[in-house]
Amino acid sequence: MPTLTRLYVKTSLLYLAAALALALVLALAQTTKLPALLAAAGPTYFHLFLVGWATQLIMGIVFWMFPKWSKERPRGNERLAAVVYGLLNVGLLLRVVSEPARAVSPAALWGWLLALSALLQWLAGIGFVANTWGRVKER
Repeated sequence: MPTLTRLYVKTSLLYLAAALALALVLALAQTTKLPALLAAAGPTYFHLFLVGWATQLIMGIVFWMFPKWSKERPRGNERLAAVVYGLLNVGLLLRVVSEPARAVSPAALWGWLLALSALLQWLAGIGFVANTWGRVKER
């Protein structure tokens, strides 16, 4: 298994654990008053789960298991795949911070950080598609 795939998979498992822990905390809101920042973290849970765990796990396995790009570059552009990993995770971590903060405080900074997080995740998606597209071919 390539090093980058192991990084994607291990990171996705950390996000799964974080998402499930946040789900537990959010469930406590039924019995306990949570701080406003935590109470506003519902959408953050979904992003941790879907982008952090599921999407990242898929990206890592696709990088490893899809058909070879060529004999010289079996996984396509490995540098691009590493950049995709970075963009996805920086974007997600920005979202984890800025989304609940924006819900609690409508300061412009939180809105800009939320927009930047979406841009980074979008760029990661475009980079992933660009690096994977040529590997989807007929036999």
